[in-house]
Amino acid sequence: MPISSLSRRITMFESTVGLRLLDRTTRKLALTSYGEAYLAQVSRLVDEAQRTFDDMMAVAKGPSGFLKIAAPPDFWVLRHLSGVITEFSALHEHIHVHVDLKPAPVDLVGDNYDLAVAIEEPRETSLIVRKVAEVENGIFGAPSYLAERGPPRSPLDLERHQVIVPTQGTSATWSLLRGDETVAITVGGPLSCNSLSLARRFAVAGQGLTRANVINVDNDVSTGRLERVLPDWRLPATPVYFVTTSRLLPAKARSFIDFATKRLAAVLATASGEVRCGGARPSRLSERAALSS
Repeated sequence: MPISSLSRRITMFESTVGLRLLDRTTRKLALTSYGEAYLAQVSRLVDEAQRTFDDMMAVAKGPSGFLKIAAPPDFWVLRHLSGVITEFSALHEHIHVHVDLKPAPVDLVGDNYDLAVAIEEPRETSLIVRKVAEVENGIFGAPSYLAERGPPRSPLDLERHQVIVPTQGTSATWSLLRGDETVAITVGGPLSCNSLSLARRFAVAGQGLTRANVINVDNDVSTGRLERVLPDWRLPATPVYFVTTSRLLPAKARSFIDFATKRLAAVLATASGEVRCGGARPSRLSERAALSS
């Protein structure tokens, strides 16, 4: 529709209701408070209408359309979620799945994503968050490094070890858990990076200890490239979430979330018997209850 035609329709609508919905200047177009309130109301109606249409299409030929997913670039996604997406795509020939590997935070609305995979709870309180799994973390080092420095026997021993911190800075504080015990330790070393994959490579090369998702290093452990240290102690688990902008999802997104939630539970349980997965009803992030991803 030409911009001039759209502008006339908006002006006519404003005249009909007797309220200004848009503030217009030569440089900027912005919603007024009335416009924002109206947009919030009608967006729900449009979402419901779209969902009804999608449901009718799904009954006729199954879920269809373009499904756009955002996922973190440096996690278990490449190894585990890729397999789930492959299976889903094979079952739903009318859904085209596109995956963008993007660091958080992701602008779901601005970039037109149907959903995002996240390993941290978004700060935006209007988002719907579904918790699908918790991935266990451990501490690992190469046999060559452990032979040279000796394996740590207690959490306090970590303070004398070289630790590859996967964040910017020379040190980090780790909280180690064993039953009801919690020990906070400051660790650090000459190497740090912002990539779990790169930290793992440094560890394999004998440059120090690193924390890692257990399922991400199972091949390294089975082939002897890495060994787990302090196996009785655990680091806080990494939560995995699916994030959407609304509870009223089109059939393509609902189908994927339902399928992926079940398959990820099976995939992660197979990859590590100590990974905990679960589900719960959706809730607003402001209620601090995760959708159960």
